[in-house]
Amino acid sequence: MKKTILTSVVLCMVLVSVAQNPIIKHIFTADPSPIVYKDTLFLYTGHDTASVTATNYKMPDWHVFSTTDMVNWKDHGALLSPATFSWATGDAYAAQCIERNGKFYWFVSTFHKKDSNSNGGAAIGVAVSDRPTGPFKDAIGKALITNEMTKDKPHAWDDIDPTVFIDDDKQAYLYWGNGSCKWVKLKENMIETEGPITVTEVKNFIEGPWLYKRKGLYYLVYAGRGTKPEMIEYATSNSPTGPWNYQGIIQENVPNSFTTHPGIIDYKGKSYFFYHNGSLPTGGSYRRSVCVDYMYYNADGTIQKIIQTVEGVKPVSK
Repeated sequence: MKKTILTSVVLCMVLVSVAQNPIIKHIFTADPSPIVYKDTLFLYTGHDTASVTATNYKMPDWHVFSTTDMVNWKDHGALLSPATFSWATGDAYAAQCIERNGKFYWFVSTFHKKDSNSNGGAAIGVAVSDRPTGPFKDAIGKALITNEMTKDKPHAWDDIDPTVFIDDDKQAYLYWGNGSCKWVKLKENMIETEGPITVTEVKNFIEGPWLYKRKGLYYLVYAGRGTKPEMIEYATSNSPTGPWNYQGIIQENVPNSFTTHPGIIDYKGKSYFFYHNGSLPTGGSYRRSVCVDYMYYNADGTIQKIIQTVEGVKPVSK
């Protein structure tokens, strides 16, 4: 009996030691956004603080984490919140940070106060810093995108989940949306739009877009399927503005959460797929946790199905 108990204890210790996912365990995190800067991977996330019985989100701020080996993560704290923006109210929804010309631009989605500039509804703002870990401040003193700028959907929360991409020709693009996928060019200063906002046709698109380029092919990865729980699907194009060729589902439903959100990055010779689920103790759809697994491509550039694991990824050299 003692031998059986000892074996069970050792087995549990082994399982815990290899159970990397979720990668952040001391708080609930969501909507991962990775970037690489000077040999370090920085991960920007939302922060879920809703109660166990809550039926809606409570997300007071955004956190930044960093790693140089993909297994040990440093929490730099809550470095931005809707309170940073004088025009904002409500929760800290999905966001993405990107570096350009030595500055870091953190595009965020939250809600706009009812004032002379807006009747409310979801809005996208941008914060700026000289460092990936801040301090960040409101870059323009107003929202970059307001609900009044987009009229294709009747609901007030269609302007969320920004993703930003800078092409090889230095042109920057902002994609976002809930229920429809919208895009607009950004000026080089990253705080002004250039040209009209366009609604683009993307099959099964719901929310959470992630735009990037690989070997001359553009990828638009997003939460889709039109029903909950969400799955991650993607489309490809020969242009950053489409038209988009639907490629299918790459991530099935995640455990214990009806949302999921992609964040994709190449780091030290590997491709990584970040997402969130509700697998931590007391976790759920409003108490989510960020995970990471490997991402692989076929020879023709299509993405292989993401294999969700508890083990996560292996350490890489510093």
